[in-house]
Amino acid sequence: MASEKQLSIYEDSTAAGFSRPLLLTPSEDLKGYIAAHVGRLLLFGITCVSVLAVLFIFIFVIRESLGFLLGHGLGGFLTSTAWHPESEPGEFGAVGMITGSVYVTVCSLLVAVPIGLLAAVFLSDIAPFKVRQYVKPIIEILAAIPSVAYGFFALLVLSPLMQNELGFTTGTNILNASVILAVMALPTIISVAEDSLSAIGREIREASYGLGATRAETIIKVVIPAAHSGIIAAVILGMMRAVGETMVVWMAAGNANQIPSPWWNLSAAVRTMTATIAGDMGETVQGSMHYRALFAIGLLLLAFTFTLNMISEHLLARARRVKGGGK
Repeated sequence: MASEKQLSIYEDSTAAGFSRPLLLTPSEDLKGYIAAHVGRLLLFGITCVSVLAVLFIFIFVIRESLGFLLGHGLGGFLTSTAWHPESEPGEFGAVGMITGSVYVTVCSLLVAVPIGLLAAVFLSDIAPFKVRQYVKPIIEILAAIPSVAYGFFALLVLSPLMQNELGFTTGTNILNASVILAVMALPTIISVAEDSLSAIGREIREASYGLGATRAETIIKVVIPAAHSGIIAAVILGMMRAVGETMVVWMAAGNANQIPSPWWNLSAAVRTMTATIAGDMGETVQGSMHYRALFAIGLLLLAFTFTLNMISEHLLARARRVKGGGK
């Protein structure tokens, strides 16, 4: 009798506050089984859409650039600075564009990485919690500003400033584009680096303080080395932001296909790979060698950013394993 009453209580009760009973009928169990598998298949299909989209992009870019790679070859493409696609025969040297991309990317990182790392350390170890809750979202808002707005700021504000105050012959140059790209990369670097520093946990900090270390010694010698994988991943993600940017470098870098001479001349105008694709694609005859050369540049850029993404994912996975105590 008691067991029947107890069974009826179990049948009428709910599981963890939900309307689903603890004991299911065979039909309810079958419906739950089917719903679970349908939901799993639906989520799997959504995930596959993203994977297939990336795969199709790779296939499309490779297909469109294959005619150029087979007909022209990689020799002159990766060794020559001459880019005269309209001449007969056309010259397709990408060294100047690759050099321009490297210049603006490296210079922007030289500005963004120290500032971003210091800001991440401030948010994770120095700023009060309430300050961090307000400051970090404001920093991340920088990522929502359209790149064309940054480009106009570079043209209308920084360019005249560099010409009038610094004496540059042109305001659209490496330094102009690098400063704007550094501002654009800061939200990514600060956010990822701060998450990595916070993931270290209080225990390692308290252990350092217990051994007599100061806050500065703890941050420099304990916290930052422990979070190095996440910090490097933040730098790589910031680099990808700079490498893949189009509008800012198109508007602020000067669009001159040259290698700066001397090499430290940051007032020189350069042309990047992304700016070349954006500037030439609209005026190129589809199917021509010039058209396929632009896709070859895109393939080179895609391979570079894909490699950087794989490296950052590996480093972030290492940072997560450190957080979870794994090896």
